[in-house]
Amino acid sequence: MKASEIKKGNVVEHNNAVYQVRDIERSAPQGRGGNVTFRFTLYSIPGGNKLDLSLRADDDLKEIELNRRQASFSYKDGDAYVFLDDEDYTPYTLDADTVGDLAGFITDGLSGCHVQIIDELPVAVQLPQTVTLEVIDTPPELKGGTATKRPKPARLSTGIEVMVPEYISNGERVLVSTVTGEFSGRAD
Repeated sequence: MKASEIKKGNVVEHNNAVYQVRDIERSAPQGRGGNVTFRFTLYSIPGGNKLDLSLRADDDLKEIELNRRQASFSYKDGDAYVFLDDEDYTPYTLDADTVGDLAGFITDGLSGCHVQIIDELPVAVQLPQTVTLEVIDTPPELKGGTATKRPKPARLSTGIEVMVPEYISNGERVLVSTVTGEFSGRAD
């Protein structure tokens, strides 16, 4: 498949290793006749080692056939995360290294996840675009402050910290993007 057709989340083969595409930057050169370059941020599966790879638009990358199963987070087993298949309740166990930074978005019973399977082994998980997390600790709104809405740090129920608008207070549930890691609104 051409580099220009690859999307975030695709799993590809490079130098006989398997990687998941986490980020893609497209850069078009100034002037005529230059080639568009795609800079991929790849993470190895398994292992999660980061690799930056630059390719021209018509360079080829081999996409790996993988099975995606919809699953929900069930429980932690030591450092491992266990997801249950939504259809047949097959447990998929992913270790902490594989889950990586996504751990900060995983809450009890989180649904809408997709476990990626290669050769019957769970190798990665994709979370829903946004998750609902509870604000555990954030400074109170400054009364009589300026009219600007300054963001402030908030620690969430999973231990991650995000910047939230001043009007958010402890105990509120907020939506957080699992793609950018940023606040994306109040939860209903």
